[in-house]
Amino acid sequence: MKARPTVRALPSKRRSLILPRMKRPYERIAARLETRVGSREELTRQFLDAAWDALHSTGVSWIGFYCHQSGEELVLTARRDKPACSPIGLHGVCGQGFLQRKPVVVRDVRDLGDNYIACDPRDRSELVIPLFSQDGACWGVLDLDSHDVGAFDEDDVQALQELLRIAGLSQ
Repeated sequence: MKARPTVRALPSKRRSLILPRMKRPYERIAARLETRVGSREELTRQFLDAAWDALHSTGVSWIGFYCHQSGEELVLTARRDKPACSPIGLHGVCGQGFLQRKPVVVRDVRDLGDNYIACDPRDRSELVIPLFSQDGACWGVLDLDSHDVGAFDEDDVQALQELLRIAGLSQ
């Protein structure tokens, strides 16, 4: 018998929609991350390639790493598969994740108003995971976008945090 997908109601100003929650193949990413060899730049590239290959067909429209180099901005250091804004200020979602040192899940970016940095106007939801070095310092964030409202949840946060640890990119 076929397993039934988990469904979530998505509130709207006009009506409620019910959409299935797509299970993401995080185990495919983990299998490709077992060899952690190289610099931070090489590890971010390995992670991005594995993550993009597994996630782009599940509603992820963009994925990238923003690093804090100095001052009040984050710089895009690696991304898949299209360009994005860089540098970006710390007032946006990536900056919130970096400054608060906590993951940020944004169900609908339109609810953020001026605090949303729109690199692609089609994006509707976002997930930001802060990255920590061995000494506990936050060195940047992993940023994922989707054209779908409500594309990310706590399951995605937990899976990506663990994959970043496996990859040697966060503690």
